[in-house]
Amino acid sequence: MPGLGKKYGIEIEVISKPKNEYITDEYFATDLPLAPAVMVADEVVVEGKDVTEKELESVICRHLGIKESKGFLGRLFKRSQ
Repeated sequence: MPGLGKKYGIEIEVISKPKNEYITDEYFATDLPLAPAVMVADEVVVEGKDVTEKELESVICRHLGIKESKGFLGRLFKRSQ
């Protein structure tokens, strides 16, 4: 995730707590998703499982209103078509 933050010039905040803190009444009252979870702004990207970097990058790009980077192979295949 830090690589995506640097790539798109955005702040990535990682919150890590002991598992016990995610199952308290106080945590449930926050209306935050169950861990593990990933949010972009107020959008819950995934809850209760991992997310691929590709999926996360897609959501970040949509949130920023930009086209997703295709990477080297995407650019290479686009040129050859």
